[in-house]
Amino acid sequence: MKRFIETLKNIWKIDDLRQRILTTLGLILIYRLGTHIVLPGIDPSQLDQLQQQTAGGIMGLLDMFSGGAFSNASIFALGIMPYISASIVIQLMGIAIPYFQRLQREGESGRKKINQITRWLTVAITAAQGPSYLFNLHATLPESAFILKGVFFTLSSVVIMTSGTMFVMWLGERITDRGLGNGISLIIMIGIIARLPMSMFAEFAAKIEQEGGGLVMLLVELVLLFLVFMGSIALVQGTRRVPVQYAKRIVGNKQYGGVRQYIPLKVNAAGVMPIIFAQALMFLPMMFGRFNSDAASKFVAAFANSTGIWYNMTLAIMIILFTYFYTAVTINPTQMAEDMKRNGGFIPGVKPGRKTVEFLDTIMSRITLPGSMFLALIALLPTFAIIIGVNNNFAQFYGGTSLLILVGVVLDTLQQIESHLMMRHYDGLMKSGRIKGRTGRAI
Repeated sequence: MKRFIETLKNIWKIDDLRQRILTTLGLILIYRLGTHIVLPGIDPSQLDQLQQQTAGGIMGLLDMFSGGAFSNASIFALGIMPYISASIVIQLMGIAIPYFQRLQREGESGRKKINQITRWLTVAITAAQGPSYLFNLHATLPESAFILKGVFFTLSSVVIMTSGTMFVMWLGERITDRGLGNGISLIIMIGIIARLPMSMFAEFAAKIEQEGGGLVMLLVELVLLFLVFMGSIALVQGTRRVPVQYAKRIVGNKQYGGVRQYIPLKVNAAGVMPIIFAQALMFLPMMFGRFNSDAASKFVAAFANSTGIWYNMTLAIMIILFTYFYTAVTINPTQMAEDMKRNGGFIPGVKPGRKTVEFLDTIMSRITLPGSMFLALIALLPTFAIIIGVNNNFAQFYGGTSLLILVGVVLDTLQQIESHLMMRHYDGLMKSGRIKGRTGRAI
């Protein structure tokens, strides 16, 4: 405890770090206040049905990622997810379209142009999602909840929500530039954490009302949550180090190379993307069943049960397949082998060129299998938590995208704080001084 207090004092002594932390907290406070500003023309006292709709399922996930703005009919109702969707589309285009590949190779100028295209695509996605959100409001809320109606209300609300999403994106960029950590990731994490206190309180109240061992069960749940949290850290930080020997070169009077370094190949190089892709596809049968419930087949009915065996088995298989797919498109063994050869490096015992590519591809295939299976297990843990009696909101913190995002962002932010402390010769946050973020680098 004494060491922790001393570390906090050291953090406060560093002017740049203190300013970044205060800036980050201030911008996050602005975001949290915006999530409670209701769209003009909607009665905020009649949102109970919308909040009941977002208690679980896909609406619950959207509400979690928006920090509760979705269920509040807020000006930030669509949150940062349109920007995330646009970024994913641009990233996939960079793999398949030569124009975006050229932009990626142009350095800073190409990066600025890609960011500009991403922003415009975000505007388009938000403008397309806005009417759908309003349609859901009209279908969920009573007619008396709408003070304004008609075309003017629709157009003004779409413009406000689009502006709100762009403002949240701007807040994230300001946090990245002048604050601490990745701004977009921090905004998503804050939205997830915002639901934790109420979810935990609801679970505590439910266990108090139970007769015979309610508090003991709550203690068991907290212990399991801690174990899952530690397992998620291991998944985020897990790497397989491949040794690379660099040949000795003498240029003029200077010697280059002659040292051994390591390539950290991540066990989970795909991050949370496989879970996001798989869950998006798994919601399609439920959407069809909702629109035509009378004629829903047994197939649709089986996949509408998020705690059923068919739903979870299919979800796990899809996560494993998407993990291999996303790893294949993000990790390029051919490019890695060419970079090593260009810089005079080679893997001991492996010939440069095609043999190196095959070796790296084999290693990635071997470490991706256990990583994908562990990722699928984490995605299914909320279902297991619901089965044993945990309420839906609190169960979301036992796994899935929310837990992995939470772990990854916390580690990245701690890594940045650690870097500032170590650069100024202060002790780090951990005794070993080695916090690894999602990049796999240790301080």
